[in-house]
Amino acid sequence: MKASIVIIGDEILIGRVADTNTPAIASALTACGFDVCRVRTVGDSTQDIRSAVVCAMAEADIVISTGGLGPTRDDMTKSVLTDIFGGELRHDASVAQNVERVFARRGLAMNDLTRSQAMVPGSCRVIQNTVGTAPVMWFEKDGKVLVAMPGVPAETRAMLPVVVDAVVERFHPCIERMRREFTVSGITESGLAERLAPFEDSMPDDFKLAYLPSPGRIVLRLEGPSLLFEGQAEALLAYLGDKLAGEGVLSPAELLLDALRKKGITMATAESCTGGNIAHLLTSVAGCSDVFVGSVVSYSNDVKMRVLGVESSTLEKEGAVSRDTVLEMVRGVRKALVASCAVATSGIAGPGGATEGKPVGIVWIAASTPDAETVRLYHFDGDRKAVIDRASATAINLLSTLLHEN
Repeated sequence: MKASIVIIGDEILIGRVADTNTPAIASALTACGFDVCRVRTVGDSTQDIRSAVVCAMAEADIVISTGGLGPTRDDMTKSVLTDIFGGELRHDASVAQNVERVFARRGLAMNDLTRSQAMVPGSCRVIQNTVGTAPVMWFEKDGKVLVAMPGVPAETRAMLPVVVDAVVERFHPCIERMRREFTVSGITESGLAERLAPFEDSMPDDFKLAYLPSPGRIVLRLEGPSLLFEGQAEALLAYLGDKLAGEGVLSPAELLLDALRKKGITMATAESCTGGNIAHLLTSVAGCSDVFVGSVVSYSNDVKMRVLGVESSTLEKEGAVSRDTVLEMVRGVRKALVASCAVATSGIAGPGGATEGKPVGIVWIAASTPDAETVRLYHFDGDRKAVIDRASATAINLLSTLLHEN
């Protein structure tokens, strides 16, 4: 049974606001057995909204749209749906009461625009919005259903379970397909593809295996009919062997912490340009305290020398952003915090700070374990935040790789 999603709003179309509604809706529908066949994003144009809705209704049994239900002039979805499904706008007393209740709770005065939220198409069934003012509208035509939802993500998330329950009750979809995700580490994408070639060659035609690579990990998504699914999943796990990091989507930080636990060792960080962001990523994982002992944010040269033991001669000769400095930092933090392993960063995140031979985006990263250490130079593109984020992820992956290789 097919489903289609229509996202409405100029702010989404031009990239000013990230679309968080599509992943939530698609995941919920897929989990209930619907095949999400297409997602459309259109601006606040009556012609574009109409075209998107008509096309979606032609190809799917259930269409869910978000956006354009507010009281301002650029909210056009309600009038377009009235035109498509027939009837006229009518005053709904229950919606009016809900709007009044929401405004009273927020201590806000109502005006004519807010009262207009109670005007709904006569061809729809209203589902009250429990957290906002614009109601969810349920339309049916020729055996197909369109559900128009508010575009505010918090309201979409709050109302989605109610909408999905109603859709399931209406269509009774058969949950024929299953999906599982596995995180793999310690192998390249091409190496993994080579390892899994026999599995993919023997995989039934109605199964799909997707590779989703990112720095330090690869997520595999297996999808197929429930009748044969468990057998195929077990076969996949057998081929993955020791490259399987865990089921589900695991972050690089989770992978590193798990590797440390398996080896029974600890780690620390010495951070200059990343400013504690690596420590933040690690401490965002519950239970990290059993292997992560702490961090030194050595932003100044004084802290590098006093706390980490970096030689003043190194800083004078090579500078803070150098191979020797970051190597002394990683050794120093292991000693200062009594940690088995460590990573250290020193670079220029920008937008200022560049010097001759050391442009914005340059970052030295060192990783150290009981058995080995490595120092590498990177040049990351992007603004200050991008450089910090990329350097942090790279440092985590560098230590993970060093642990795996030794």
